[in-house]
Amino acid sequence: MFENYQIPKELIPSDPRFGSGPSLIPVEFLDALRATGDQLLGTSHRKPAVKNLVKEVQDGLRKYFQIPDDFSIVVGNGGATFLFDSIALGLVEKKSAHFTCGEFSSKWFKAHDKVPWLEADNIAVEFGQGIKPEDRSDADMICCTLNETSTGVIVDSFPEVDDKTILAVDATSGGGQVPCDVSKVDLFFFGPQKVFASEGGLYIAIMSPKARERALRLAEDKSRYIPDIMSWKTAIENSDKNQTYNTPSITTFFFLNEQVKLMNKVGYKGVQEEGQRRANLLYGWAEEKDYLKPFIGEANYRSSAVATIDVDDKVDVGALLKKLEGEKAVYNIDAYRKLGRNQFRIAMFYNIKYEDLEKLTKLLSHAIESAL
Repeated sequence: MFENYQIPKELIPSDPRFGSGPSLIPVEFLDALRATGDQLLGTSHRKPAVKNLVKEVQDGLRKYFQIPDDFSIVVGNGGATFLFDSIALGLVEKKSAHFTCGEFSSKWFKAHDKVPWLEADNIAVEFGQGIKPEDRSDADMICCTLNETSTGVIVDSFPEVDDKTILAVDATSGGGQVPCDVSKVDLFFFGPQKVFASEGGLYIAIMSPKARERALRLAEDKSRYIPDIMSWKTAIENSDKNQTYNTPSITTFFFLNEQVKLMNKVGYKGVQEEGQRRANLLYGWAEEKDYLKPFIGEANYRSSAVATIDVDDKVDVGALLKKLEGEKAVYNIDAYRKLGRNQFRIAMFYNIKYEDLEKLTKLLSHAIESAL
């Protein structure tokens, strides 16, 4: 269908990367890393050079999210999915309630549901629908996913919980761009490979005093099995010293720090506004074209970080993306594999240029309209 399609040069984005993760890492970050020479890479994470870098990341995130001084910024290896099990083992007392609307929120529920001594409730909607989390009197943890990466659904409001309940938010693909008052969340965690323009294998967990107290208390419960690598007590104590328990990727911290510095120049509110501007561009384009349609029907649940757009079945999206990737013009905008839809899934992260998103929409329209 698109074998002979000729891509207009003026429509080729300056950077072809629009994937929802791993995210686009600005090339200038590589230049900044190279400039550190022999002073950083190959250094022990117990030494000042790396500990200072970790502290700069922690301080930068505290400033960006306007986190209260008594909140902890915990860092560790393993990524956000690793935390699904860690949270179950070390932060849930007896029961968690999960509000699921896609693949990753469902994975979080399944991780808790497998723990023999816990109960886990799954309050679910069909993929593509929005969900409104609520407090549950019989659960000591409420689990919400800020931005469901697989479907592009966001949570636009969170419940108030009492002093015996932890409000936990998986913010991996939306944290830093999708609105959320972190000071009202007990556990706000994410990997830096999305909005924060770094690589995977690292987690950031912002903990309220309530969440920290529970983690440290449950760590003393000798009847509860928690592997050392998943110990919140160990992670908290190391993070208080600006380090991780085991050896981290220094480049991941470095790229994260570079992005946090850029985002702090405009602030959290500015990045949110820019995210909404990008969302208006993508969803406006989808609503304007008769061969496109936003996958998320209710506008208030549409993500400002990851756009999912259905394409008319007459268009072979797979063939189009193969052509664009082969020409090195556009990468990684295919639908989430398990969703199985004829769809574009396009990242709108702050590190992706607005002008490139404009070119992307024009290029996709040109290619489709040339074939129809």
